[in-house]
Amino acid sequence: MSRAGGASAGRIGEAFRKLEGAGRRGFIPFITAGDPDLRTTRALLVELARAGATLIELGVPFSDPVADGPVIQRASERALRQNVGLADVLETLADARRDTDVPVILFSYFNPLLQFGVERLAEESARAGVDGILATDLVPEESAEFNAVLTRRGLDQIFLVAPTTSDARLRLVAERASGFVYAVSRAGVTGARTDLSSEAARLVGRVRGVTRLPVAVGFGISRPEHVAEVWHYADAAVVGSALVAEIEEHAGRPDLVARVGQFARSLLPN
Repeated sequence: MSRAGGASAGRIGEAFRKLEGAGRRGFIPFITAGDPDLRTTRALLVELARAGATLIELGVPFSDPVADGPVIQRASERALRQNVGLADVLETLADARRDTDVPVILFSYFNPLLQFGVERLAEESARAGVDGILATDLVPEESAEFNAVLTRRGLDQIFLVAPTTSDARLRLVAERASGFVYAVSRAGVTGARTDLSSEAARLVGRVRGVTRLPVAVGFGISRPEHVAEVWHYADAAVVGSALVAEIEEHAGRPDLVARVGQFARSLLPN
């Protein structure tokens, strides 16, 4: 079977090429923008980059995050209570770009992106320093127009694939995706787990059969041993709910950013 390319010419592609050249694997932390506030989000972007993030997923708060577990749902609710919207997220990232050049992708549902305006989104994202966008509920069959707009602005489109994804849809993802492919370790919603699904390794193998893009695995990764396990068969591990839970636990403390950075470092295997 021939495999599609789609490698990014931007910061995401360069980050994964550096990892490959060094024989290393990647670490991708997720945070929700505006949780607990935008000033802290800016500081966390810089701190997570210093803690060893290959790239950072920056969640756009949304009122109906159906694929997210309770921890990330609460983070979105906290941000929305402060009226944090997409324009605020982009402004915060643009400010953080003075202190970090680690790649950042927007992690969002499609509705707020559509409401913002796709052309405007691509233009302002590129200006703010966004490297790619993952619209969790935008299926590849319906993504051609969005994909074309992002491509014109040099932005990668990241797709989610799951153990239930058909071979036909995997091939379509391979044609449309750039940057990397995000493989969901199991069906269901996000959230920390004590063990990982054996389906994840099989899914990564299937993805590698159709694309040369790096493959990151997320959903349920919350311990250094999980990261180490994922690194055996994938290019990067994504940690979301466990980090967001740390933010929730230490909200209001003056050392929140340092504590979250320390936790992020603790997730990296020795």
